[in-house]
Amino acid sequence: MIALQIWGSYRLIANIFKWLTLALLAYVFSAFFSKPGFAEVMRGTFVPNFPWNRTFLALTVGILGTTISPYMFFWQSSQEVEEEIAAGRKTLHQRKGATDAELKYAALDVNLGMLLSNIVMYFIILSTAATLFKAGKTDIQSATDAAQALRPLAGRAAEALLAIGLIGSGFLAVPILTGSSAYAVAEAFGWKHGFDKHPNRAKEFYGLIAVSTLLGMLINFAGINPLRALFWTAVINGFLAPPLLILILKISNDRKIMGERVNGRILNIAGWTTFAAMAAAAVALIVTWGQ
Repeated sequence: MIALQIWGSYRLIANIFKWLTLALLAYVFSAFFSKPGFAEVMRGTFVPNFPWNRTFLALTVGILGTTISPYMFFWQSSQEVEEEIAAGRKTLHQRKGATDAELKYAALDVNLGMLLSNIVMYFIILSTAATLFKAGKTDIQSATDAAQALRPLAGRAAEALLAIGLIGSGFLAVPILTGSSAYAVAEAFGWKHGFDKHPNRAKEFYGLIAVSTLLGMLINFAGINPLRALFWTAVINGFLAPPLLILILKISNDRKIMGERVNGRILNIAGWTTFAAMAAAAVALIVTWGQ
């Protein structure tokens, strides 16, 4: 992954990522191998239970933190610039402004990505609820544990599909996470950055990616529970996202920055509602922490 990110062009990386997303369908198929009860699934989906306790609220904040992830704010904006550079718009003057067609395509891209990612998340929750939780296996310590625990519950096919999904999502997630942090730090310090830049011209940017990837790999050997680490990272994201949403909403409503492209009423309602829901969940978790 480090070699691909350093020496591969942005277009090559993007094309590989697009094909890798097919691996996420393995989660959908694994849910069907779990053979969940249809009536129970419908009831749990449309009539959910909301227990007011620390565990549930922490999971809620974590799910919100992974659905509206702070790192995605950096990745998405940087990706849009990379797309324009890959299309031949190398200078700031060439990239200034956006046509209605470009914004329509960007909205379709983002909305379709959100829809598919939430569908995959739904089936991950469904398959684990129908197998591991139902069998009382709530002490999973690693991805290996999860895959092996599925074997007696849903068969070898479900185990293999979960493994394929985990590997595929890992190859997708790690470069995005390391790339997002590299974009954020490089932009903050004014360093040259971008996947179309030659390694010699963006040493700090690629150095951050390499170091972040290696540090992530070393977690495997540091005795840290990876699932617990992922969980608490998601919770932290849930706390970081609301203030970042305020900044994004202020910027997207500032005519000095956006010109005529400021948010409409529907987008503002959706944005502030999202902020309120995430902030409320975070505050509720703090209130119930000592209970």
